[in-house]
Amino acid sequence: MEKKPFVTKELIEKIAAEYPTPFHIYDEKGIRENAMRLKKAFAWNPGFREYFAIKATPNPFIINILKEYDCGTDCSSMTELMMYKALDMPGDHIMFSSNDTPLEEFAYANEIGAIINLDDITHIEGLEKTLGCIPKTISCRYNPGGTFSIHNKIMDNPGDAKYGMTTDQIIEAFRILKEKGAEEFGIHAFLASNTVTNEYYPTLAGVLFELAVRLQKETGAHVAFINLSGGIGIPYRPDQEPNDIEEIGRLVKEQYEKILILAGMGDVAIYTELGRFMLAPYGHLITKAIHEKHTHKEYIGVDACAANLMRPAMYGAYHHITVLGKEDAPKDHIYDITGSLCENNDKFAIDRELPKIEMGDYLAIHDTGAHGFSMGYNYNGKLRSAELLLKEDGSVQMIRRAETPKDYFATFDFTGLFS
Repeated sequence: MEKKPFVTKELIEKIAAEYPTPFHIYDEKGIRENAMRLKKAFAWNPGFREYFAIKATPNPFIINILKEYDCGTDCSSMTELMMYKALDMPGDHIMFSSNDTPLEEFAYANEIGAIINLDDITHIEGLEKTLGCIPKTISCRYNPGGTFSIHNKIMDNPGDAKYGMTTDQIIEAFRILKEKGAEEFGIHAFLASNTVTNEYYPTLAGVLFELAVRLQKETGAHVAFINLSGGIGIPYRPDQEPNDIEEIGRLVKEQYEKILILAGMGDVAIYTELGRFMLAPYGHLITKAIHEKHTHKEYIGVDACAANLMRPAMYGAYHHITVLGKEDAPKDHIYDITGSLCENNDKFAIDRELPKIEMGDYLAIHDTGAHGFSMGYNYNGKLRSAELLLKEDGSVQMIRRAETPKDYFATFDFTGLFS
């Protein structure tokens, strides 16, 4: 597929006059259209809800957009819970899926009415001691172990993942929780990351639907919802085809009818927990070319760095790059696009074919709407950038200001240091 930026050179020049680069910018129109597509794809299930993975893009302005489509959020820490509660969301719109969880976080999640998704059977005892009881609605995270395959192609290796309970453990957990007063149960599993295939969700759904039938038969617990979690990916590379969410919804429905309805469990709600799919294509990191270097290779230095977008340095991940204003120019130069960190892996692209880049050119780094800003850090004293929202009417709103040196030094206590 052709990857086109949702901004133009002229627009970015205008924005940069007020908000200097680098910055992350998000496309409100694209976010809304995608949220509607997802909701439509699963409209066949009356209880369907998307619990947006807040770790992907923890910004209240973005969350407020998704709220309009009845999206909840999936949280994994106290701070994430606090952010969502501050937006005055009902508790049943908050899923708390944590691991290695401090007991005080269970207490706060319960206080605000969040649905607690237990990662391990040993958490039951601590949860009961902390709360004095077991919540009426509870979820458990499942890990079948081994490798997860589709048509003999290995998608991921959940057996190496730290998350979830074994089959025997989740059966025992349901028994214990039911005995202790739980009434409504959920199942959650995440078995593969960033899949670009329409078969992932339906295959996962089949596994979880069959598990739900077994759990209800063997424990008598009422399975109220099944959370298919995340894992639906996006085409980071131009030669990849995107997932078809309508087809995915249709195939999950087939599994639902074949397994759950046949077992008399047609009241089970389907939840999703998407982050990357919801937002990644609708964000760009905008950066400016500020230096060129001609040594053993051709380098273009930009004013962003891995502190603004960690994925290429951390995973070797591909992010498409458009030189704004040169979309139709021949890609007849080969560059490494680098940041200024004192780390050799601080590169957004290696040996990338691009048009000739001149100093002052603006580059749009694609697909940064999820796991972009949120994974930022302050190594080398770098400061996190601003986040901007390109509104549907064409205006731009700052939804997070850029950090300043004052922010960087704010957590130091200099008391007595200079006495």
